[in-house]
Amino acid sequence: MHFIRAPLQAQIVQWLVQPGDLVQTDALLVVLEAMKMEHELRAPCAGRVSALLRETGELVAEGEALLNIEQTIQAGQGLEANNAQSFSASPPGLSTPGPAAPPAVRPDLLRLQQRQALTLDASRPEAMAKRHALGLRSARENIADLCDPGSFVEYGALAVAAQRSRRSEDDLQRNTPADGMVTGIGSISQAQFGPDAARAVVMAYDATVLAGTQGMRNHQKTDRLLGLALQQQLPVVLFAEGGGGRPGDVDMPIVAGLHVATFASFARLNGRVPVVAIVAGRCFAGNAALAGCADVIIATRGSNLGMGGPAMVEGGGLGVFRPEQIGPSPVQHANGVIDILVDDEAAAVAAARHYLSFFQGRLTAGANVNPAEDAEAQAAMAPDPMALRALVPENRLRVYDTRAAIHGIADGGSVLLLREGFGAGIHTALARIGGRPLGILANNPLHLGGAIDAAAADKAARFMQLCNAHGLPLLSLVDTPGFMVGPEAEAQAQVRHVSRLFIAAAHLRVPFFSVVLRKGYGLGAMAMCAGGFHAPQFTVAWPTGEFGAMGLEGAVRLGYRKELEAQPEGPARAALFEQLLVQEYAKGSALNMAATLEIDAVIDPADTREWLFKGLQAQPALTSGNHLAIDSW
Repeated sequence: MHFIRAPLQAQIVQWLVQPGDLVQTDALLVVLEAMKMEHELRAPCAGRVSALLRETGELVAEGEALLNIEQTIQAGQGLEANNAQSFSASPPGLSTPGPAAPPAVRPDLLRLQQRQALTLDASRPEAMAKRHALGLRSARENIADLCDPGSFVEYGALAVAAQRSRRSEDDLQRNTPADGMVTGIGSISQAQFGPDAARAVVMAYDATVLAGTQGMRNHQKTDRLLGLALQQQLPVVLFAEGGGGRPGDVDMPIVAGLHVATFASFARLNGRVPVVAIVAGRCFAGNAALAGCADVIIATRGSNLGMGGPAMVEGGGLGVFRPEQIGPSPVQHANGVIDILVDDEAAAVAAARHYLSFFQGRLTAGANVNPAEDAEAQAAMAPDPMALRALVPENRLRVYDTRAAIHGIADGGSVLLLREGFGAGIHTALARIGGRPLGILANNPLHLGGAIDAAAADKAARFMQLCNAHGLPLLSLVDTPGFMVGPEAEAQAQVRHVSRLFIAAAHLRVPFFSVVLRKGYGLGAMAMCAGGFHAPQFTVAWPTGEFGAMGLEGAVRLGYRKELEAQPEGPARAALFEQLLVQEYAKGSALNMAATLEIDAVIDPADTREWLFKGLQAQPALTSGNHLAIDSW
């Protein structure tokens, strides 16, 4: 005999059995209620109900007996076993049933599934067809391409526009899914960098929903994810296409809506985590303001990016323009707004993955590979070092492309050039050497002979800030006659712009290495060496290096003016000039600079990568999150 007792103080709500009933193990016997919650009591064994000891509605104390069950299933032996009743046996004449059918979907789960389906692209075939006809992808297609398969966890998918007072619930659910913005956390390149380094916040305005405008709910979603990015130190990727603020959200009592926290929250990530903005289609007003706060802007060639769209321009009395006339990508690339210009969204996503990889860690051959095999794998990434020996022309007046030096030093396929349309006097690139990420600056002799003008200085100074904030070592490849001078240069506020290089260098916490390829003259060369030739971890030169307080030709004309003027103008003066120039070149040669310890060494160009690899090995790893600001410009 088994007494079934109350597990807690409760009231009997419903009896499910009566005296004499046969019950199986786990059969429901009675329902009790305590604190407005119902508790089911089930049979501990198979048997027959002998008696119910309490009535429906009666209050019972914990441990009080409710009913008893006489156990009828016994482990019999011999004939008794054959005669024992079995609740698991099939009744005579009936076959054993097959596997149980899967349970039906509960109504509450079905409602969720139906509601979730409305947020997906498949529920809006017409909108997707229009999008694809423009040669563009949906927000969800871009996120699926960016994130590792199955890794994206969406936040706020069930949000709709704050327009319930003017639209039906069905209309909002069908036509304003996710309030026009998909937000969540996913992993990017987990196979290369592991699960922790791969996590990132991803947010995408949906241009097929209310033109990708910024509504009350998607501002809330953005703020939620930005808070998580700051708290967990996660990189952020924003697909920024859209038309800015949305005037149609009327479900809240506001006048101007200028108390929105999104812009401050987005800007607060500056220098703490890598932030990437991707622009395709049209990106205006508030959407453009967020993009402008990003570390880098990656944009497609057909995109437009501006602080005011056509309606705002016209409303300001500034004329009537088509969207494609405002901030076209070729203009924004040339003026420095766009860092990376690509053909389409697929290329933009690939560039974003490439960019983020530099902040995710070192690339190795694998966690289970021994050091010797890893070294072999790193060697396989290396370009032919002998090609560097012929890079700088023997004719010291002949120009060449220093991007070849960048590619000749870095791991194959690792180089990502930034802001190539702007500040042509200096190249800036992210790259790897032996799998280790770093930033590279290089003067460009193809533009102004490598002289540093205002645009090049701005570009280089901000790049130094970027690498410094996110813990990337810096390499400077120097070939400059100095800062650009002259009335035209000074009219561009040259004094302030070029001095940014010294200020940026003074705040560096990351290792800095300098390699002088050819010209290292004056203040410009000092600025390219973090403020002075002894500021870097090492300053070395190739045999083609030449140095001086100013360009050799100018130094001869100024320093030997009396001697030159003593010769009659013509061949005699020209011959003396060339003679003095050769003397100054020999005096300022790389070998003499190393002999007087003004630089650390003269190296074979083929050894450059090895010097840098050893230098990088000796440096501690640095990370983001140090509150170091990166200028938006």
